[in-house]
Parts: sequence; structure tokens; C-alpha cells
Amino acid sequence: MGNRNNSVFVVGHKNPDTDSICSAIAYAYLKNQSGNKNYVPKRAGEINEETRYVLKKFKMTIPGYITDVRSQVKDIEIRETKGVDRTISLKKAWSLMKELNVVTLPITKHGRLEGVITTEDIAEAYMDVYDSNILSTAHTKFRNIVETLDGKMIVGDEQQYYVKGKVLIAAANPDLMENYIEENDLVILGNRYESQLCAIEMKAGCIVVCDGADVSLTIRKLAEENNCTVISSPHDTYTVARLINQSMAISYFMSREDLITFKTDEFVDDIKSVMAKKRFRDFPILNKKGQYIGMISRRNLLSAAKKEIILVDHNEKGQAVDGIEEAEILEIIDHHRLGAIETMSPVFFRNQPLGCTATIIYQLFQEKNQQVPENIAGILCAAILSDTLMYRSPTCTDVDRQASEELAKIAGINVEAFATEMFKAGSNLKRKSAEEIFYQDFKKFSLEGVNLGVGQINSMTAEELQVIKNKLTGYLERAYLEHGVEIIYFMLTNILEESTEIICAGENSVELLEETFGVAAKDGSVTVKGMVSRKKQLIPAIMETLSSR
Repeated sequence: MGNRNNSVFVVGHKNPDTDSICSAIAYAYLKNQSGNKNYVPKRAGEINEETRYVLKKFKMTIPGYITDVRSQVKDIEIRETKGVDRTISLKKAWSLMKELNVVTLPITKHGRLEGVITTEDIAEAYMDVYDSNILSTAHTKFRNIVETLDGKMIVGDEQQYYVKGKVLIAAANPDLMENYIEENDLVILGNRYESQLCAIEMKAGCIVVCDGADVSLTIRKLAEENNCTVISSPHDTYTVARLINQSMAISYFMSREDLITFKTDEFVDDIKSVMAKKRFRDFPILNKKGQYIGMISRRNLLSAAKKEIILVDHNEKGQAVDGIEEAEILEIIDHHRLGAIETMSPVFFRNQPLGCTATIIYQLFQEKNQQVPENIAGILCAAILSDTLMYRSPTCTDVDRQASEELAKIAGINVEAFATEMFKAGSNLKRKSAEEIFYQDFKKFSLEGVNLGVGQINSMTAEELQVIKNKLTGYLERAYLEHGVEIIYFMLTNILEESTEIICAGENSVELLEETFGVAAKDGSVTVKGMVSRKKQLIPAIMETLSSR
């Protein structure tokens, strides 16, 4: 089952690079040309300066940030029960519940939740109230009384409130009535003129005339002179007496303290435990601004849809957005080694030994006979140039180069000039903190039972790389402790010289490098000539060393 708004998120790995972001944008665009769903590019981390430059140049919007793809409240079918005013009567609330087939009504004011009332609250109000003063204690509006009794106002103002006195039925003759009618009482009576007159003379606050009986002009005049409200109802005395308490406003019975509400961005897993501890059948849902939008029940949890995801530029759980194990993966488009992501059902999985995921995306455009727009061609070309270090990386293939050149023609850019500007924008890191630099391109791997993290920065100048090294040297120990890995390596790659200096943290991390590359360490780092690729050169070499051990 797809998520409630029928959207599929196309997302790359954490700490995304240019390929990860641009491939997500381009593939979402391609899928939207023929799909019956809404494909939305997302990012699982902050974008780097190089990617920012590319998106700005080609006038592309930065994808929205997504931190966790577990099912959220907004993925559940939210019942859009409209909020009611706190002044409506119990009878009207009950009628609405039957009409809407619900057991809970939300009470709102200007879009904000004030409280809730349930069928149980109404039943208790009807069954458990024996106080004859309850109608006035609840400050019942005369309009509610008129509506509840299907009556009409003969004398008085429907907008006024009944605030003092008890409710009684005048079943005795007028002589006896004088003994129990008190000032401000609401008196239910029949068509006898004498009883109506007696109630008014005893200063009753309101009289309800039953059976649709006529109210004489004399009684009306006397009622006006004595500030006595007169209501006529078509129902008999028994029915009026039974109904009248239902005219009380729900505000007197609603729950308004310690309300259990959920927000749309809360995770389903988190709200399940809260629901299990509470007796309520329905729970109000609020949006990010705290405004009421609807209700959900325990039963709704059964229909909670998993988020539908397409992964690009990775296929390892450790690099994926949080909660990926709870999402429904539809496709994986990648150019890396096979990782450890498991899926519940078969998926479309395209993995090719190319230098860039963007090259695969371009192939998919061609296979589907879809024209590549100029701006999409621009970001795909930028991704290939970035991932292959403008064809210098050993991961680069003839297929990547050909794709890049064709895309450059569509985008109207000069490859060398554009790549130089792009790398220059991406390597302007001197003002960034060590943490910002470290997380620009950092990935975790599990190799032969050893967990390690590898970061990489590319620069056009040795001077900038030295500044970056000075910042990162002290920070690596902190990152090493935070990530709980056995080794952290950070690659400082000089694009022009096609070499990489590797700094590290972790026990035996230097010795592993020396053994792998046959190069002696200097001041705790190892420099490897001809190395520019983490995927093609560093990781496979370390795997081979660990395997041989």
C-alpha cells in the first residue's frame, strides 16, 4: 500500500555528494513523466558547496531534507471530522455523532482544539445527572433549549443564557404550584392558563408550554413585564422533561484537560504505546502549527502505510536514511558494490560498474525515449564530472565520458571550464569548521568484520588541503568516538596532482594503511600517488589486506 498522499521519495545516501543529489532530482523527474504517482526528490543530509553551486547554476531547487522514513501519523488515513463549537447542545452533538458514525467529536475555536466529547460523556450526562439545577449551572443558552425541544421562542431572546434556577414540571393545580415554584425556575407546563399565570406571578425565569398549546396575548404581555422567557414546544410534557437536559452545552461535559493529541510528523511506532495505555477510541491530530486537522483511531493504525522509497547512489543500510528498514523500497539505482539492504519483496535493482549513478540515469532516459531537459542534462553532467574527477578517477569508464560529453552539449556547457569552476566552488572550505568539512562526504563500511568510516575531500590546491588537514587532525578522534567504528580514514585528494593523503584515527589504523599500500607513514598519515577514488582504490585495497589476514 502506498503512502497516503501517493508520493514516492527518491533519496540518496547520508552526507550526500553531487551525484547523490543530482541523480535523485533527475530520476524523480524521469519517473514523473510516465508514473501514476508523485515522485519527490529528497536528501538525507546537508548538501556541500559543490552541489549547491551546481543546483544554483542550473536553477534547480534543493530537495527537501528527510531524516527518517518510518511511517508517520500523516501516512495514516486521518478522518477529517470537523470541529464543533463548544456551545452546541448535547442533543446536537449526539445527532452529529450518529450522522458521521463517530464516537468522539472534537471541539475547536479558530482552528485550535479546545476539547473533545464522546458518546460516553453524553451517556453519563443523561444517566447520571439528578441535579434539577444542572440546566442553569451549565449556563444553557435559550437557543439550545428551543432547538432541543423543536420549539419556538414566544417571549425572550434566544441568545441569552439560563443561569439561575431549577427545572420542574407543573403537574399540580395552581394552589399547590405556589408552594414549590421559586424565583428564576424553569417550569414545564401544559395549556392551562391558570398554571401559566401562576408560574409568571411566582417570578419563574422561563416557562415551557407543551403540546404546541397557544399562548394568549395576556400571558405574553405578563411574561414580558416580568422578564419571563416563554418557549412553546410541540412535544408532550414527558418528552420535554426527557429532552430538556440534552439542551445543555457540551462545554459543561467535554474533556479539556490532559488531552492526548498527536502531530502529523510523529512516528507511528511512537504513538502505538501511548494509544495502548489510554481508553480513548479516537485521538485528535494536529499539524505542525498546532491546529486541529482530524481524528485517528486504533483501527487506523492497521492501515498505516509504509513510505515508498527509491534509493539512488547507494545500497547499504549504514548509508541509508534512518528508518529504511521500515520503509517499502521500490527501486535501487546504484554503481557501488553490493551492500546489505534487505527488502520485503523483489525490487527493480539496477547496479552497473560505472563511475557515476548519473550515467545510469542518463541511460534510463534514453531507454525510455525521454528527452533530457537542459537543466537536467546540466546537473547529470556535473554529477559525472564530480564523481569521476573530470575523468581522472579509475572508476571512470568510456560510458561515463560519452554520457558526460553528450549531456554537456544538451546543457550548453564547456566541460573543462565548467568542471574547473565547480571544483573551485566545492573546494572553498577554509572558512568551514572541521565538523562541516568532515561530514561533506563521509560513509561507513563493514569490511571483513571490521567497521570503518571513510571521508573524502577533493581540492584543486595543496595549500587548501594543508589547511583542511590541520583542522581535521584533532577532530578525527572525536568523530572516531562518536561513530563507534574501529577505524576512521579521511582522504585529502589533490585533483590536479592525482594523489591522496590519508589521515586516520583508531588502533592500528596507520599500520593497516602501510601494509595495504606499501608506503611508510609520515607524521601519522600516508600519501598514495595516483589514488583519487575511495570506491575503486581505497576500499578494495583495504578489503584485500583484511581478507589476507
